[in-house]
Amino acid sequence: MATIDTIGDDRAMALIRASVIPDAATLVDALVAGGIRTVEFTFTTPDVERHLARALAAPGASAAFIGAGSVLTPVQARSALDAGAQFLVTPGLSPAVAEIAAEASVPMMMGAFTPSEIMQALSLGVWAVKVFPAQTAGPGHFEHLLGPMPMARLIASGGIDGTNAAAFLEAGAYAVTAGSSVVPAEVLAASGWDEIAHRAREFMTALDS
Repeated sequence: MATIDTIGDDRAMALIRASVIPDAATLVDALVAGGIRTVEFTFTTPDVERHLARALAAPGASAAFIGAGSVLTPVQARSALDAGAQFLVTPGLSPAVAEIAAEASVPMMMGAFTPSEIMQALSLGVWAVKVFPAQTAGPGHFEHLLGPMPMARLIASGGIDGTNAAAFLEAGAYAVTAGSSVVPAEVLAASGWDEIAHRAREFMTALDS
């Protein structure tokens, strides 16, 4: 069964931000077929808990690590955990959500950008910090952050695609997030599973370019 270490093994995770998800289970299967086994469903999607539960109940779910992102409140955190989320992600600092994740023994990834924010996130016991928006500062930002904090797992999120993903990894990022470049909302709405698998495969290939 996939675990939190899957993110480090693959060096990538997928972030799903869409208003319509026709079939969350088939979406996860398509991403896994393309080599991305960690999938983050966000609370910007209506009724995301239903999609989480559907994805986690799929026959192929054991090959994937599935969690909830854009978690803004304790209510959302508990709702995601009730749906079976295997990890939680916030876009910014949230001690309250971190406390709920710790109580549930669920890995937490917290959004941060500045050194002070990353220090605060680490002090809350998070498993990793999602540096967001990564594209704003570029790969060099990671080199500078990791100088005084080499122990931090920093995941690049926001504006990452096949043209820049490898540069963030080379700069020290623990992993990168594949968003709309791999799962465009319009392709997802049209149930373009083969295209999503192809995009995931291309993204993973680009990590070594």
